[in-house]
Amino acid sequence: MASPVTSSLSPSRVAWITLAILSGLNMLNYLDRYVMSAVLTPLQSDLGLTYEGAGWAASAFMWGYFITAPIFGYLGDRLPRKYLMLAGVVLWSLATACSGLAQNFTQLFCIRLFVGVGEAAFVTMGPSWISDLFASARRNTALTLFYVAIPFGSAIGFTIGGWFAEHSTWRHAFVYTGLPGVVLALSLLFLREPRRGEADGITEDVTDQHAAKPREILGLLLNCRYNLLVWGYAAQTFAMGAFGVWGPGFLHQVHQMDLGYAASTFGEILAGAGLTATLIGGFFATWLRKRTPAGYVWVMALSMIAATPICFFAVTVSSGTLSLVGLGVAMFFLFLPTGPITSEIFEIVPVHLRASAVALCTFMIHLFGDLGSPTIVGYVSDQGGGLQHGVLILPALVLVGAVLWTTLIRFTREPLEIQP
Repeated sequence: MASPVTSSLSPSRVAWITLAILSGLNMLNYLDRYVMSAVLTPLQSDLGLTYEGAGWAASAFMWGYFITAPIFGYLGDRLPRKYLMLAGVVLWSLATACSGLAQNFTQLFCIRLFVGVGEAAFVTMGPSWISDLFASARRNTALTLFYVAIPFGSAIGFTIGGWFAEHSTWRHAFVYTGLPGVVLALSLLFLREPRRGEADGITEDVTDQHAAKPREILGLLLNCRYNLLVWGYAAQTFAMGAFGVWGPGFLHQVHQMDLGYAASTFGEILAGAGLTATLIGGFFATWLRKRTPAGYVWVMALSMIAATPICFFAVTVSSGTLSLVGLGVAMFFLFLPTGPITSEIFEIVPVHLRASAVALCTFMIHLFGDLGSPTIVGYVSDQGGGLQHGVLILPALVLVGAVLWTTLIRFTREPLEIQP
């Protein structure tokens, strides 16, 4: 049933309005996620946490996220996505606000779990909704714009969190960033949810006729292309997650930068590098995909190859300014394949498995990626040498991702079909 707000609009305009709303909510998702990174140092001091404990607290939402992502992916291929996503946005927003009320590690960890559950409901279904609105020729561009919200939202989270760290308290940072999401979530009620496979010209309801079976979902783990993509993505996510959590603290503790300045500047650089890279990578991948079946994968592999030496430089150089610049350039290359990654997943799997494939990928990259990376970096840092010693493992993980995605290129040999 069409929404009264969009029923009189053309399908193309409805698609772009929907994309704008989903992208806005995705921005809010990353704002709420990364505000904690900016206030992690005062939070750690106030609650008396070690580096390892702070890493566990920062990654707690990932436990809720990756545990429930497969469930929401399964439901997203069967039930109306709109109301599941609405509930997810409200849940993560309330949990973010309640994070500011935590009095100890246990309370904070439990609250952050619910942030992850809410995010899982939104993130696993958003891309499949977009794939049902935009045909193949425009799908990667649409997904690129959706994922531009990642660096933009992350940067706002760093900036807002940095301001509160310097001028107020870490508790207020959570409360004031979490509550607006409850209101913005209502925008989903005014959207028309597309039929699964609608943009691909499928007229039957694939939910009823070809619902994803558990054995099909598990069968993805035997698909070579899917495995190379996911494990490379996990390596990239490991590095991105650790840099996102420990970046401001690294600049503050290793290079003696003011914490508020380090958080806000890191956020600004993250926004500029991420926004530019996501757009360039997405549009370049769309152009390249028209010329070779491996177009998306070439962008993914080259970005990780370039990021590897730059990451090593950024965490070993003695100059704080050069380290900051190096981190910015490294983030640029790590963000470059953001859109093509999901587009490549949709190239591999059939329509009725899209939400499940994204959900399984989400489960894997967080289980083996950023779920543990902040804690692992914190643990290594606690063993001696501080953060500068702990972050040395990150360039190695980027190199692993480069190798896996370079290998993926030779497995991408299906006939090229471009829709006009």
